[in-house]
Order: sequence, then structure tokens, then C-alpha cells
Amino acid sequence: MNTMDIHQILKTLPHRYPFLLVDRVLELEKGKRIRALKNVAINEPHFTGHFPHRPVMPGVLILETMAQAASILALISGDTQLDDQTICYFAGIDGARFKRPVEPGDQLVMEITLDRAKASIYKFTAKAYVGEELACEAELMCTMRRIE
Repeated sequence: MNTMDIHQILKTLPHRYPFLLVDRVLELEKGKRIRALKNVAINEPHFTGHFPHRPVMPGVLILETMAQAASILALISGDTQLDDQTICYFAGIDGARFKRPVEPGDQLVMEITLDRAKASIYKFTAKAYVGEELACEAELMCTMRRIE
């Protein structure tokens, strides 16, 4: 699988509106990297309050968008199918830096590389771009856990 549309993403991630933030997977190399897309739209609920006079996508949602793309990479790489007893948790963020605001009308492209996978812990280098401009970068960690 080299790309994924929204229907395939819905089958992979447990997130749903308004918290599903990945619209399309542009490229996917199992065990290596993913490029994913989020279309930033003015009708997203956070823009009514962040900020009314100049809408800007909150940094935590940019990080969450990158984490969701990283989760797709982890799930596909580990041949893991989420069910009611399995969940992928965000486990850590290091070195997060925001380089430019992300505004309605932008296309946010996440480029995530898998640096390490050991047991059920995955570590990634994540970057988000608007066009050629770096908007955000961070090191992310996620873990797969069984819940009862």
C-alpha cells in the first residue's frame, strides 16, 4: 500500500470527526516513512476561538496531526489492526518547534520517518510543511497497548 484515501484511513485509525485530522496518505513506505496531508478548513471548530480576528491552527493540533500520521505508519509497519482492546497512545514529544502559523486554506503535509521500533514503542522524526515552508518539527513517540 503506497497511498491511502479517507476510507482506508477510517479503517486504520480510531479517530472520528472532529478529531480525525489526516485526510490522505500521499506516500507510505512500510517500516520507513509516510507523507500525509491535512486540508486546513475555516469551518473547523477550533477556529471560532483561536483566534476570531486571525484564525490559526493550534500548535497542539499540528502535533496531533503529525502523531496521527505517525500512528498510521506504526500500525501498517507492525501489521497491527486496531480493535476494541488495542489502542495507539501518544507517548512523548521532544524538541517541538513551530516555524510558521498554519491558517485556513493551507495544506499541511506531514513527513514522518520511523527511527526506531522496539517492542510496542515507536520513535519518529516528524516535520509538517505548508508548501516548501517548514511549519513544525518534533520527535514523537507512540506505543501500542492492550486495554481490558
